[in-house]
Amino acid sequence: MEDEEVSYVSNVDLIERTVDGSQRRRISNDSLLPGLNDDVAMNCFAYVRRSDYASLSCVNSRFNKQIRSGALTELRKKVENVEYWVYLVCDLKEWEAFDPDRNKWMALPKMPCDECFNHADKESLAVGSELLVFGREFYDFAIWKYAFFPHCWVKCRGMNQPRCLFGSGSLGSIAIVAGGSDKKGNVLKSAELYDSSKGRWEMLPDMHVPRRSCSGFFMDGKFYVIGGMSSPTVSLTCGEEYDLKKRKWRKIEGMYPYVNQGAQAPPLVAVVENELYAVEHLTNMVMKYEKVGKTWNVLGRLPVRADSSNGWGLAFKACGEKLLVVGGQRGPEGECIVLSSWCPKSGVNNGSLDWKIVGGKEHVGVFVYNCAVMGC
Repeated sequence: MEDEEVSYVSNVDLIERTVDGSQRRRISNDSLLPGLNDDVAMNCFAYVRRSDYASLSCVNSRFNKQIRSGALTELRKKVENVEYWVYLVCDLKEWEAFDPDRNKWMALPKMPCDECFNHADKESLAVGSELLVFGREFYDFAIWKYAFFPHCWVKCRGMNQPRCLFGSGSLGSIAIVAGGSDKKGNVLKSAELYDSSKGRWEMLPDMHVPRRSCSGFFMDGKFYVIGGMSSPTVSLTCGEEYDLKKRKWRKIEGMYPYVNQGAQAPPLVAVVENELYAVEHLTNMVMKYEKVGKTWNVLGRLPVRADSSNGWGLAFKACGEKLLVVGGQRGPEGECIVLSSWCPKSGVNNGSLDWKIVGGKEHVGVFVYNCAVMGC
């Protein structure tokens, strides 16, 4: 089912004639903000922080409708007012959102899924102003979608070829998923594109090699998939590049030489300013990919350990111009989740990275089940 599209219309100025015959202009009573034209009011709201939308939706019913329609999303893009929020789940009960700029945590509504989906392994992806959560219900795979502006969960249209353990990445309002396994355990080489503005999935040409437990990302306007396994015993070091304009895949030999075994997590990768970074599980080191030489250079150490659980339970994401690491720590006061960021522009200082703590949450364990960063 496609999302309802609602657009805003400028209110009409009313002309009022005074007793002496002169005219004066007044604004209609149903304006978004009294005394302002609707176009001006909407441009003002586009600069309001997203965390204040819940309060502002109580201004009047018209503004509440504008929030739910998603019209503000497009305006925010035009004025280049993008906020990056972190969506994560550290237990099986609820998702939470974190605003790094305000150090503010917000609970999402409870997902109305069945218990099978709730307790099964899941994958997540932020695309546009939507958060997609992929998992398995009792009979088949399912996708639940959280949209920021309506602030609710709805069941999303499924893929043409349902799957799990796939690589994925998003660019603006589109996302691509590639590879994975079907419900019978077959390793796939198919790929699909999701358009969040239409709520539809479109099949893409097949990759050269089937793979599961892989990772995907966009870089320089193209989609890439690296790592993974083509069978329970065969790990892949090649990568593949998909050109959206040519609609063709290109195989890149040796793009990710750090093969992952069956017990290891898919490659932890993130792209900042069209530069690719990754985490090496065994050494807890951050690496950068050199496009020209097709080599990986070690930059510095992570702020948390990734080797203790083979890369699982840790999130490594791009958050605007920064790299974000979300992981657990144990201390004298108990367990907590810590969010740390590093800006590549700050450089590397004597083989170390200047990680800064941007937030944390106590008494939620030390394992991050799912994490996605949404910029809108």
